[in-house]
Amino acid sequence: MNYFFSNIDQIISNFLTSLGVFGPILGCLLIVIESMIPVLPLFVFITLNFYAFGDLLGFLISYLLTVLGCNIAFYISEHFINSKIDILYKKFGKKRGNKLIEKFSNMKLSTLATIMAFPFTPAFLINILAGVSKMNQKKFLVACFIGKIFMVYFWGYVGTSLIESFKNPIVLLRITILLILAFIISKIVNKKYELE
Repeated sequence: MNYFFSNIDQIISNFLTSLGVFGPILGCLLIVIESMIPVLPLFVFITLNFYAFGDLLGFLISYLLTVLGCNIAFYISEHFINSKIDILYKKFGKKRGNKLIEKFSNMKLSTLATIMAFPFTPAFLINILAGVSKMNQKKFLVACFIGKIFMVYFWGYVGTSLIESFKNPIVLLRITILLILAFIISKIVNKKYELE
C-alpha cells in the first residue's frame, strides 16, 4: 500500500500511457458528457487531463471542453427540454420552478459567471435553467468563458495536489481548507439564488 501512495503519479502516468491515444480522447469526451449527465465526476477527468497534457494544455483542453459541454446542454435544454418543463416542476414545485426560470431569464452576466465559477454549484441544473428560461445564448456563452476559468483551475489544482499530498501530508491540509472554503461559499451562493 505504501508503494502505491509513494508512486501514485508514476502509476497514473503508466495507466494513461497504457491507454495510448484513447486515454486523453476518453477524458476529453467524458468532460463534454458530464455537462449533460451530472453523476460523472468532472474533477477526475480534469485531473487526468492535467496529468496527460501538463498543467497549461490540460487546463486549456478541460476549460474549452467544459464550455462546449455546457453550451451543448444549454442548446438541448432550449430546443428539446423546454416543452418538458414538468421535470423542473416535479423537482421544485410549479411556483418555485417558475420563480427560478424567471430569475434566470433576468439574470445579469456577472451574476451568472459568478455562479458558474464555484466548484460545487450544480452546473447541469444551471445549463437546463438557462436553456428553458430563453436566456440569450451569447450571454450564456460569455458567462461560461468567464466562470469556468476558476472552476477548471480549481479542480485541476485540487486533483493534482491531492495526488501530491500522498507524498507530502501538509498539501492535504491545504487542499482540505480550500475544499471547505469553496464548499461553504458555493452553499451560500446556491442558497442566495435558490438553486438547492
